[in-house]
Amino acid sequence: MVDSPIMKWTDYITSDPGILLGKPTIKGTRISVEFLLERLAGGWTEEMIFESYPHLRREQILAMYAYLRDIMETELYFPLPKQRS
Repeated sequence: MVDSPIMKWTDYITSDPGILLGKPTIKGTRISVEFLLERLAGGWTEEMIFESYPHLRREQILAMYAYLRDIMETELYFPLPKQRS
C-alpha cells in the first residue's frame, strides 16, 4: 500500500456565516458537506452526484473526505452505543 499525503481540504472546503449559516460548503458553491453526505448515505454514488452537479470535481469530493477525516481525528465525538446481539 502506498502512503499518500492527505490533501489540503482547506483549498476546497470553506465556512462562511453568510452562506448556509456557516455550514461547511464546497468553495464557490452553496453545496454543503452535509448535503453531499446525506446523498451518499442515501445510496447515491459519486457518479450520481457528478451527473446531478456537473460543476463539481473529483478533487472537491476527495477534499470533503479529507475534511471529515480531520474532524474525526481532532474533534470530540461520542462512541457509538454497543449493539445488542
